[in-house]
Amino acid sequence: MIFPKIRVLHSHGRQAIPDLDAVELTPEFRGRPVLTSTDDLAELEQAAAICPTGAITTAPFTLDLGRCVFCGECARRAPRNIRFTNDYRIGSPTREGLVMHPGQERVEFDPAAVRPEVRRCFGRALQLREVSAGGDASVEMELGATGNVNFDFGRYGVGFTAAPRHADGVVVSGPITANMAEALEICYEAVAEPKIVVACGTDACSGGLLAGSRALDRSFLDRHAADLWLPGAPTHPMIFIDGIRTLLGHKTRK
Repeated sequence: MIFPKIRVLHSHGRQAIPDLDAVELTPEFRGRPVLTSTDDLAELEQAAAICPTGAITTAPFTLDLGRCVFCGECARRAPRNIRFTNDYRIGSPTREGLVMHPGQERVEFDPAAVRPEVRRCFGRALQLREVSAGGDASVEMELGATGNVNFDFGRYGVGFTAAPRHADGVVVSGPITANMAEALEICYEAVAEPKIVVACGTDACSGGLLAGSRALDRSFLDRHAADLWLPGAPTHPMIFIDGIRTLLGHKTRK
């Protein structure tokens, strides 16, 4: 009967977000940081000293989102120098683009850094194979959430597939352990050309808390340049959605 289904829809209301480009996250969300230089560097040096991943440098003053785990301790230790906003538009087509500087008002997305075939071949539909290369399942759960009833990223023709031969690219999460390095390479080789690579999450961008560990083998990213770098620990669904849509030319970052 159709009537029970109608009652369920009426009781649940509209769950899907009508316009994903107009989403504004809660003020408590830690996204793009705002950096401010001061003459007194004492607090900033303390913040840099306690950063678990070495994301902060003081000379020059920078904060590397590719290393940042967004714990917020630096903002509490040096509030005059570092403040996190709820801006989730923090993906970049280059690894260097994740390094924030004082006075920078947004994470730049240079369209010239995007390979022409990416938008030509995948502008209308994109299927991705997600590979958890030693991840802790946090980023993987957030990627799964992009297809739920709230975000419904599939409405834009973007989704995940179980088979690399059906995929247009690979989303790498996790720090890339030595045990997963070969499997990741095999998955990548199974994807037909042209294909894209997305490094999703701080672990994938830099190794995160495990950077420098002998248990990692990150040579995959040396052989295959990533088309999109998405920080986050874990990466919020809107970070992924905004990054992919900007990469494909569906929107322009403002």
